Amino acid sequence: MSSTIENRIAELGYSLPQLPVSKGIYKRCVQSGHLLFSSGCISVNNDGSPITGKLGDDCSDEKGKDAARQCGLAMLAAIKESIGSLDKIDRVVKLLGMVNATSDYTNHPVIINGCSELFRDVFGEENGVGARSAVGVASLPGNVAVEIEAIFEIKD
Repeated sequence: MSSTIENRIAELGYSLPQLPVSKGIYKRCVQSGHLLFSSGCISVNNDGSPITGKLGDDCSDEKGKDAARQCGLAMLAAIKESIGSLDKIDRVVKLLGMVNATSDYTNHPVIINGCSELFRDVFGEENGVGARSAVGVASLPGNVAVEIEAIFEIKD
């Protein structure tokens, strides 16, 4: 039986992507008390292949925003793998979005809205919108367009 959150994701027309094999030494998620810390999730298609490009160069804002949404979906897949059910998430506490961008690119917040809008639509306005930072970086692993990490509060 699928979870309520997974049903909501499907109702929105999305699915959890296949997670790529880790190339680093880290855990996808670590829980400490009622907080769940997600490692950075890169932008991937549903088959786990990377969504690449540099905003301000060869990646449009629309593609970048879609890439950020896919980061959010990959994060939810990692959380499900880690704690067993997305229904254990109480709220989004904080997002840090990193955008692979040229030095003169300035729409970083618009791009990270792709993930923020997903979490708002999945968890609701009150629990799906948390604190957030959106920054531009000179490069990301494998030239992915976006990487996002987050902190969630988990239910008792």
